Amino acid sequence: MKSNSTSLIADLYQFDEIIDVRTPAEFELDHVPGAVNFAVLSNEERVIVGTKHKQESPFDAKKLGAILIARNIATHIEKEFALRPKNWKPLIYCWRGGKRSGAMGHILRQIGWDAHVLQGGYKSYRAWVLEQLKDLPHQFTYQVITGRTGSAKSIILEALQGLGCQVLDLEKYANHKGSVLGGHPESAQPSQKSFESQIVKQLQTFSKDRPVFIEAESRKVGVLQVPDGLLEKIRSSSCIRISATMSARVEFLKRDYVYMMKSPELLTNKLSHLKSLLGQEQLDEWQKNILEQQWDALVQSLLELHYDRLYERSQERNFAAYQNAPEITTDDLSEARIKVIAQDMKAKYDLSFS
Repeated sequence: MKSNSTSLIADLYQFDEIIDVRTPAEFELDHVPGAVNFAVLSNEERVIVGTKHKQESPFDAKKLGAILIARNIATHIEKEFALRPKNWKPLIYCWRGGKRSGAMGHILRQIGWDAHVLQGGYKSYRAWVLEQLKDLPHQFTYQVITGRTGSAKSIILEALQGLGCQVLDLEKYANHKGSVLGGHPESAQPSQKSFESQIVKQLQTFSKDRPVFIEAESRKVGVLQVPDGLLEKIRSSSCIRISATMSARVEFLKRDYVYMMKSPELLTNKLSHLKSLLGQEQLDEWQKNILEQQWDALVQSLLELHYDRLYERSQERNFAAYQNAPEITTDDLSEARIKVIAQDMKAKYDLSFS
């Protein structure tokens, strides 16, 4: 039986604020989307308490833990919570819904706030995410946007989202563009757990009476695995094929990867991963293109020798509806033209099933 001060996963978003009291390192690995981190033990403090528990005395470790937790909770109340209104209703969780979240919940309730603790903590939330991933992706109808590299598929998705369509943008959640050059130069990919949390959160907001637009992805986006249930569903779904000319794709990619052209060393390093596929001679030619800033020649060569060959094999093998997919042809992938493509796509495919 849950007490009046504990809540279940089903109640997750019925609170004014979701507070994760785990360490910053635990929070960074994964957390309930929308939660804020008010740690009751820092990364270092948790290690100290854990070491004392194992090497010295569980009782002494609990005393030290209590001192640190009480001190940190007091700091949060003074610096963050003091201005919260009397009717503030937070939900608090730690790893298993035990000591750390229980301590903060107890103190906040003693003050007079209606603070609840998530039953089972993050561990129960993670189990719920995994359960959702088994069934939830199969509850929707998808329109899969396909097209060769440089066809502006991700930007079309952004435009569709701006028009109010239901969009599941896996590359956005993965912080990766899905190719050898796709990693963001200034920020790493999230953890697999965080990636899955974002997918579930987004699917939870969708209506089953309208299609979900999604880009055709391979099994991995960077180092992250697309959940099996979702991958299976989108590979059997209806496709829309963006068929853009080579010149349009080259111009788009120069805009989309402008940061690569500003970082020749980074670009060279990324391309070195293709040596086993295309050989040193081809890498030398690309290096010459980079040094001489022959961007059109470099991009076109990459598309013709690598990306296009891989893409056609992958799409035909993995997406059942790819061959017969309706085509949207264009020789222009400017921002204005992408908006028009998205508007036409919304008018034709964003239909209610009710």
